[in-house]
Amino acid sequence: MLDIGLTKLLIVGGIALVVIGPERLPRLARMAGTMLGRAQRYVADVKAEVSRSIEVEELQRMKREFESSARDVENTIKRDLDAATGEVNQALQGPGVLDGSGDTSLSASDDSWEHTPWTPAEPPPPSYSRPDKHWRVKRGALPKWYRQRAQVRGHVQSGAARVARFRPKQAG
Repeated sequence: MLDIGLTKLLIVGGIALVVIGPERLPRLARMAGTMLGRAQRYVADVKAEVSRSIEVEELQRMKREFESSARDVENTIKRDLDAATGEVNQALQGPGVLDGSGDTSLSASDDSWEHTPWTPAEPPPPSYSRPDKHWRVKRGALPKWYRQRAQVRGHVQSGAARVARFRPKQAG
């Protein structure tokens, strides 16, 4: 590499002062500084672009690995589900049902289960019904539970109406 020290810089500066002259040297130094700054920015941009491309390649590799592992899990689940379904079907279509004597033959009265329709264990979920909201009615900003707890009046009553409301009822 170049071994540039302080003494060598002073020698180059002195020669530049003599050759170029004192009136053009500041302009030349300014131009050299801007060129050096542009070169540094260009190198930084190239480094950033290279690092971005490396990150993109890494993300694509991770994506491929994730997709392949997801496919493997899906295939495993599908294979296990097919095996379990086959076992259940084989058990349902087996030689027969054991009766009390240990015989596996089906009697004429035992085949009634084949004609009963299959019903699910739980009822289907209810269909969606839109909640009955009064869209044109203006509602307060405070929730109802807060107004009740803070004892905020929902509507105004006259004094006489309040007295009549809370007056004890008389028998008779």
